[in-house]
Amino acid sequence: MRIAITGASGNAGTALLRNLQGQLSKKPGSLQVRGISRRLPDTSQAPYAGVEWHTLDVGLESDRAGLEAALAGVDAVVHLAWQIQPNRDLDQLYRTNVTGTRNVLEAAKAAGVKQIVCASSVGAYSKGPKDRRTDESWPAEGMAGSHYSRHKAEQEKLLDLFAEAEPGISVARLRPALIFQRDAGSEVGRYFLGPVYPRLLPAKPKVPLLPAPDNLIFQAVHADDVAEAYWRVIDQRASGAFNIAAEPVLTPQELARILGARRILPIPMGFLHKAADVAWRARLQPTDSGWVVMAAGVPIMDTSRARRILGWEAKISAIDAVREVLEGMGKGKGVSPSPVLKPRRP
Repeated sequence: MRIAITGASGNAGTALLRNLQGQLSKKPGSLQVRGISRRLPDTSQAPYAGVEWHTLDVGLESDRAGLEAALAGVDAVVHLAWQIQPNRDLDQLYRTNVTGTRNVLEAAKAAGVKQIVCASSVGAYSKGPKDRRTDESWPAEGMAGSHYSRHKAEQEKLLDLFAEAEPGISVARLRPALIFQRDAGSEVGRYFLGPVYPRLLPAKPKVPLLPAPDNLIFQAVHADDVAEAYWRVIDQRASGAFNIAAEPVLTPQELARILGARRILPIPMGFLHKAADVAWRARLQPTDSGWVVMAAGVPIMDTSRARRILGWEAKISAIDAVREVLEGMGKGKGVSPSPVLKPRRP
């Protein structure tokens, strides 16, 4: 089987390459992997070694011919390429995230690919409940106040239209919760806190007091478990949408335990939204208040479809996934061969 992965040097992409290497160790020669990324990783080191690499930008019209060539003869495409930063350049983000998805779909069709697996997100969902679980039928129309959510919703519409127009091509999408791993610590710190604040974190971050809003309730999942879900979709040629998240659901009380904090009178979510907006406008941190909108609004996902159809279940708890990424942020962990996951410099 020949598999192409866009965004192959990123958080989920690196985990998927590790997973595929594990599959190859069980059945040598059973897989051929092509990696597509804007920046070439060090291909002499695992998990990037043994992969046929194509360096291109999926969002650029000038790279369309190269994208089609990279997908030629491929059985399955896993589309992971996505940009979160620069948060202030929405045109660039849209070009990579939405136009890039359209380009990948068109290139895959032109190349004769028969299976497409796309990275959607819990962020694609419309505002939902926090006190019960919702399955994949919940509307994936995004939330107006978050550009990430809007882009994911537009991506979902592209997938719907493509699947309807091309019934001979299997189209699947994963809607994972927040994806964490230790090696993504530096990347997460850079994307959401900027270059300075992560350096102030201790090796094992602890917070004495946590005034988190009551409705800051969310889900997380380890990158290795997400990678296993991608593999099962490919291997089983599954189609449709799959919610992917680990247990337990993370509440402010659970976060306080993870951080060794004492929870005090919670601040209102509206105050957190305003504070994030002011800090972003003042360039004190790199993420706009849309991330607060999404955190407050995303539903709690039911993952029973993934268990029933894929036989998938997270092996690493959401608590351990969060602990890993916090430790990674504090210690500046990363993957040196990857330009995306590079460790923080001392």
